Amino acid sequence: MNVLVAGAGPAGARLASALASAGWEVTLVDPLQDPHHNAYSSAALPLDDAVRLGLPSSCHAAAWQGWQLLDPNAIEHQWWSNRDLGIVLDFGQLRSHLWDRARQAGVELLTGWRVQLDELHQNHAELTLVNRDGRRERRSVRCLIDATGARRCLLRQAKIPVDTPQDPLLCGQGVEWLIQADDRGSAHWRDRLSFFLGTRWVLHGYGWVFPMADNRLKVGVCRLRPPHPSRGQQGLGSALVNLLHCCGLADCPVLDRHGGLVSSSVQRLEPMGWGALLAIGDAASTANLLGGEGIRHALASADHLAEALFNHSGDLRRGMDPARLAYARDLKRSLGANWTISGRLARRTWWGLQTEQADQRLERLIAGLSAHAEADELVDLLFRYRFQRYGWRLVRYLF
Repeated sequence: MNVLVAGAGPAGARLASALASAGWEVTLVDPLQDPHHNAYSSAALPLDDAVRLGLPSSCHAAAWQGWQLLDPNAIEHQWWSNRDLGIVLDFGQLRSHLWDRARQAGVELLTGWRVQLDELHQNHAELTLVNRDGRRERRSVRCLIDATGARRCLLRQAKIPVDTPQDPLLCGQGVEWLIQADDRGSAHWRDRLSFFLGTRWVLHGYGWVFPMADNRLKVGVCRLRPPHPSRGQQGLGSALVNLLHCCGLADCPVLDRHGGLVSSSVQRLEPMGWGALLAIGDAASTANLLGGEGIRHALASADHLAEALFNHSGDLRRGMDPARLAYARDLKRSLGANWTISGRLARRTWWGLQTEQADQRLERLIAGLSAHAEADELVDLLFRYRFQRYGWRLVRYLF
C-alpha cells in the first residue's frame, strides 16, 4: 500500500512514521525545508500527556506548575501546585524530532515541495508534486492524506465540503511574538501559564504569556472571529503591543513575529474526505476552540487513523470508506461529548466578549474558579474538558 501524506506537522509526521514502521510505502511532503522555520505553535500541554505521547525532553522548552489569570480589571488570580503540571513545547524541536523519526522508519521525506491534486478516485489519486524551484513530478497513490492544517488544501482542491450548514467552521486568528527577557523581566512569567481575559485586552478572544527556555517568553493574542465583527475593534497587532506594555515587557528584544489560523467545527459533522483522500489533524477539526489547543488532538487523530487503516487493510483495495468510518467514529468517541460542549462555550464566550456585561460574566467565572478550583482541577477543566467534575458548577457564571 503506497500512501502520500501532505503536511509534515505533528499529525502528518506521526501518521507517516506509524505506517512506515508497519511496512507501508509512505511519502511525506511539506513546503518547509527547515523544521525550525515557521515554528509558530504556543504548544502548552499537561505533563502526563507529553509522556503518554512519547515526546522526549529535547522538545520541552519549559515546565509550568501554576496558572495566572488577569481578569477584565487587570486583577491577578493564581493557582499553584507543588509539582510540574505541564510543559511548553519547543515546536521547532518537536517537528525536528518527528521528521527524524519518520526518516528512521523509512519514510520518503520530501521538503520544499507542495502537493497538487489532479484526480481523485474511489481507490487512488493522481498527483503532481511541485518543488520550490518549479520542478514537477507526477505520482499515483492508493491513499492520500490531507494533513495541511486549518487551510485544508487537498480537501478544498477536491471540492469536498469542509463544513456543513448545520455545523459551520469557526475561525480564529492569532499573533504571537517570541521575546528575549532577562532574569528580572521573566521572573513574573516563569513557571506558569498566564492568560488575559476581558475586553481591555482583546475583543472576542484572549491574550497569553508562556515561558520558554533561557528567559524567552511567548506573548500573544487571538480572537475567534464572530459573524458580525465589532465596529472599530483594535487589530491584533495593536492589542499585542498594548499587552506587552501592560506586562512591562515592551522593551524586550523581539526574536520572532508570527501568526496563525485555527478553524474547527463544534460538532465535527464534516466529512473526513472522500474516495482515496482522508484528513487528519487540524484539517479534521481537531483544534479546540475554547483554548486554541491542537497538538495533542492532532497527534491522537494520527494514532486513530493508523489503527483504522491497519484494522481495515484487507478492504483498502476497494477504497477507504471502511477505514474512514471507523476512524471518524473512534476519533469522536475519544474526544467525547465534552468536546462539543467546549466548542459551544467557546462560541458563546469569545463571540460575546465585546461588552461590559461580557466582562462581568468573566469576572463571575474567575471568581468561581478562585473560590473552588485547585491548580490540578484547572488542568482537568481546560485541557480535559471535564465539566462534569467541576465545570457544571461554574456554567452558571457564564450566564
